[in-house]
Amino acid sequence: MADNPALLFVCLGNICRSPLAEGAMREAAESAGLEILIDSCGTAAYHVGAPPDPRSVQTAQTHGIDISNLRGRQLCGADFHRFTHIFAMDHQNLRNIEAVRPDGAEAHVCLLMDMVPGREGAAIADPYYDGEEQFDETWEDVSAAAKAIAARLR
Repeated sequence: MADNPALLFVCLGNICRSPLAEGAMREAAESAGLEILIDSCGTAAYHVGAPPDPRSVQTAQTHGIDISNLRGRQLCGADFHRFTHIFAMDHQNLRNIEAVRPDGAEAHVCLLMDMVPGREGAAIADPYYDGEEQFDETWEDVSAAAKAIAARLR
């Protein structure tokens, strides 16, 4: 990873998966003593300015992390220059990210689970419609990825 990494986590609406990933990464970075730029956004403008889904807030809170202050925003061209790594939660969002990549952008773009050995190519399921238990599974995935990224950065 880059000398001064800046990490962006991207899902569709920026209210479920990517805020959880941002929270997990902030916790993993703090635990590892890393000072890095961490943010999240969505490829769609559905929830710009909105807080994370209450189920995401509750899931993070269960793990001692407060994401209630985060607000949804949409991916923009400047993100490809501000961040060294852009992590997509699933294959469709990976395609959406690549579709808006500006010419000359050097950000490394990949699936978030590509960071977890043995999980390369896996998508993080969208818990929005799948019930409360899916948020716990999403947390497990984003937390595993955050720990793997922190280990690489140490």
